[in-house]
Amino acid sequence: MTGALAPTKPLTALDRCDRCGAQAYIRATLPLAGGELLFCAHHGRQHVAALRDKGAEILDESARLSESPATAPNDER
Repeated sequence: MTGALAPTKPLTALDRCDRCGAQAYIRATLPLAGGELLFCAHHGRQHVAALRDKGAEILDESARLSESPATAPNDER
């Protein structure tokens, strides 16, 4: 065992925030416990700094919230 973390898969609509149940956009992987926490963008902003200070690896996909869908008309992009 190398101690390296496995590659993380992208978050999907099935991944839910551990605090409120909304769609998760942030995953915090805890190095010592080997677990992970999922957060919506709101709760992620509240907790990500403290988790990063404790050595958590953070996957933040909250930028997806401001992207236009591929099916949006050109004048809405």
